[in-house]
This record gives sequence, structure tokens and C-alpha cells, in this order.
Amino acid sequence: MRSLEQKLIKLELKQRNEEGCGTEEIASHITAALENHASPAEFKKLYEELASLPIKNSFPYTEPSTLEAIKAERPDAPRELVVSIDDDEIYNRIYGGWLGRAAGCALGKPVEGWPKHRIDAFLCDTNSLPLDNYLPFADTFMSGVHKPSTRGNISYMDRDDDMDYPILGLMALERYGAKLTPRSMASTWIANMSYGMVYTAEKAAYRNFVMGIWPPESASYLNPYREWIGAQIRADIFGYVAPAKPQLAAELAFRDASISHEKNGIYGEMFVAAMIAAAFVYNKTEDIITAGLGEIPARSRLAECVRKTFSWCQKEKNWENVWAKINEHYGHYHGVHTINNAALIVMGLYFGENDFEKGIVYTVRGGWDTDCTGATVGSILGIKVGAKSLPAKWVGVLNDRLLSAVGGENDNKISDLAQRTFAVSKKMDMPQPKLATVKLEGPAEGCWELHSAWGTQLLNFSTATIEFTDMGNYASEDAPAPSRLASSSYNHPELKFSFAIDKGGWDYEVDFEGEIDEKTLEGFFYPGAQPVHGLRVSKGQEKD
Repeated sequence: MRSLEQKLIKLELKQRNEEGCGTEEIASHITAALENHASPAEFKKLYEELASLPIKNSFPYTEPSTLEAIKAERPDAPRELVVSIDDDEIYNRIYGGWLGRAAGCALGKPVEGWPKHRIDAFLCDTNSLPLDNYLPFADTFMSGVHKPSTRGNISYMDRDDDMDYPILGLMALERYGAKLTPRSMASTWIANMSYGMVYTAEKAAYRNFVMGIWPPESASYLNPYREWIGAQIRADIFGYVAPAKPQLAAELAFRDASISHEKNGIYGEMFVAAMIAAAFVYNKTEDIITAGLGEIPARSRLAECVRKTFSWCQKEKNWENVWAKINEHYGHYHGVHTINNAALIVMGLYFGENDFEKGIVYTVRGGWDTDCTGATVGSILGIKVGAKSLPAKWVGVLNDRLLSAVGGENDNKISDLAQRTFAVSKKMDMPQPKLATVKLEGPAEGCWELHSAWGTQLLNFSTATIEFTDMGNYASEDAPAPSRLASSSYNHPELKFSFAIDKGGWDYEVDFEGEIDEKTLEGFFYPGAQPVHGLRVSKGQEKD
């Protein structure tokens, strides 16, 4: 059986070459190891050597992966814009973003991964040119699983990871708000998303979380996909909750992206999030793209690609000429890489301008990661024009319904997601309260015995600690050490507290929300909404 290092080493070799490393010598060693069926230990050694290669001095780009260094490499740009629309219109724009993203995703979903020439041939064979609606279903060209996303067969937005991630981001923001961290974002994934529903860089990061490898190391360890498009498709929610605030949107996007990506993989998410935030204010595509560029390193490959693509758009008469240049310069990247797909997004935005249909159609016809790029362009144009102005033939057929693989969010109204997003956006402007651990008095003081699906815990508000005394269905040796409460607040009868389970490098953040009286405590542990029932066992520091 091949080791993980053996399976990934050719992808890592390509990645290190793209990052500007001198790989010629080690490439020959890797080729020999593959031909000779080298041992797992040898592949591990080669992989580690490959991962430690320095960037060549001649590499013309500067591409850091920390937020501070990214900020230092940004061009001058306005970090916060003036909003001239009221709350009703902000909600309309957010709803438009969700709807536009869903429509663009559905358009691209049946031809995901197809090159442009294959899409062109399909459209010709099905008499679908000019394309002015969703793609037709043809079982000789595509799998039946795509039928719910084809013309005449759409009654909802079918499940797609491009729609799962905005929901996951929304859930994290609802819980953490502006205090969102890479670690809490990772915990949200673990609690609400199945490993089987994530791919490439996200699958690598998820595997690392389970192994106790947390951000930022989770983005690099055995993850040759770290500059692919996965983070870029997670950007939208962070722009939705930060209208007119491209810097805030980009920083939130960084906290998400850095759990699974590095360098241009991170920049892709920051770029899109900032563009979405700016689209609440700007109408001109150039201004929106400039706002996105303002939040990423000016001397990065992504920034260079965006600038070149935009200049081609200005010079060429049609999108296909621009596509030809994109393919010539960036077609060597993998079909789900950040950089080449970002170029298609710029192309679609430019030639779409304020025409939603043209924007998503031209983008999807460009090929590569079509559901992702279609979704992003649809999202930005949806923000620009708002839900009320989106064409009914594109969004009406969705019936305001979105299916998802996210736990507890399997079937949603898109309008409800937009309302929740709007609620979060309003809270982002509010000062974040600092909850300090206190020795709670009155009805909350003393010790409480808590019972949940996680077993039995002894909660002591006098010492601000919680201890697992019975792990229920879990082995007793798995019981974590007593934990101090990270925060607590009490406003009778409402009680909140949080703590982290620390066991063998596994740091799992837990929040409690509920109510309390003199004898009982009722509420839920989050994430997971685990019911909790508690009984007072003492009013002092020790259990009776």
C-alpha cells in the first residue's frame, strides 16, 4: 500500500516549483523512487526535503502567509467605504448575493471541470448557443446526478460544496462574530461537516485537525493543494457581513483561509471577500476589482494575474479573446487552482458589468472550475444589483430553497440565510463584549452536576472550573483534565459560559447557553446543540 507521502509527492513537487523553489535535483530523486517502488520511509524523507526547499533568490514575487506580512505587502487603498444605502437595501443586496451565488453555481455545476472546448462542443451539439438559460440535460454528456441543476429540472439549489461553505462560515460568525479565529473556524468544520463532503485542500486540513495539527500548520502539512481554489470559494459570507468594509471582509476571510491554504490560496479568498464588500458601494467593475487588489500582496502571482487579465479585458473586444490570453498565460495551472480561475472571474465581471446573465454565462463557458467561478461572479453581481433586480428565469426556479450537507442546515430557505447574514452584519459594527471569568453569586454560585450526551460534568462557579467525572459511552481514560472556564456571564435567568477541552493536543471549544434557577440548570452545549440538564449539588466550593 502506498504511503500518503508517496501519493502526494508529485503534486507537492509541482506546488514547490510554482512557489519558486529549485526542484530540479530532487525531482530526479523522486522519479527514481517512484520507478523503484521505494519504501514509505524514503518517500517520507523525500517529502520532508521537498517541503523544506528555500525559495530561489531569482523568484520575482513576494508571497507571505501571515496576516501581518500580507498587510505590509498591500498597495495603498481605502479600507472602509461610505455606505449610501439603508438597511432594507443592504438586506436586498445580501439576499441578491446568496441568490446570485446559487444561480451561478447551478449553471456551472453540470460541467464542472470541463475545458472550454468540451463545453463549446456540448453547447453546439445540444443547439444551446447563444446560451441564455441553464444548461440542458443530456445523458450522453453528463451524469444523472447533475440533472437537478439543468434546464427544466431545477426546483431548488442542489447540494454543492460551493454553497456548503457560506453556510459553515455563517454558523461560525453567528457563534463567534468578529472574534472568529482560525481555530474556531476549524472547530466549526469538525462539528458540522462530514469528512466525506470536503475535498483537496479542505480534506487535507480536516485530516490534520483530527490528527491534532491545527492552524496554521494544518494548511501546509501534507497539503499540496494549498494554493487551489478551495479557500476562494469560501469567501462570500465574509464579504456579505462586512458591507463597504473590504479590510474587515479580507481579515475575516484570512482567518478562514489560513486553516487550509497558504500564499495565493489565502489571497484568493481575501480578494473575493474584499470585492464583495466593495460591491455594496461601487458599481464600476474596475473599482470593485481594485478594492480586491487593495487587500492582497501587490507582488504576488495572483495580483499580477488579476492586473494582466483586467488590462486584456480593456484592450480586447470580446471575452473569448481574453480567455485565449488567460489560457495561454495561466492554462498550465491545475483546473481547480486559485490563479487561473480568478482570471476567469475578472473576465466574467468585466464583460458582465451589470448584466447578470452575461456575467455568469461567459464565466462558466471559460471552463475549469465552472461551479466555483460561476458562483463567485453570480455572488458579486447579485450584491451589485440586489435580489429584486435579478432575472426571474435565473433565480425564480430555485424557489428560495437550498440543500446542504452541513449538519442541521440540510434544507434552507435562501431568504432565511440572507436574514441570518444580515443579522450578523449588524452585530459586526457593535463593540464586542469582553466576558471575564467571575465567581458567580446568587442562584449560579457553587457546584452543579451536569448531564449530557457527553456524560457527567462537575461545574464549579466558585473556582471557575469544569471537570468530566463520567464520560458516559466514552472510555474513562479519554476523560480530559479539569478545565478553567474561559468566560462566563449571568443575567438571571440567562447563563452563558465557555471552556476548552484540552486532551492530547485536541483543543475543542465548547459554549453553554441556557437558563438557571435555584435548583436546576437547563440549556445546550455548542457546537452540536447537545441538551444539558444540571442540578445544584452545593452552594460552596466543594461538592456535598
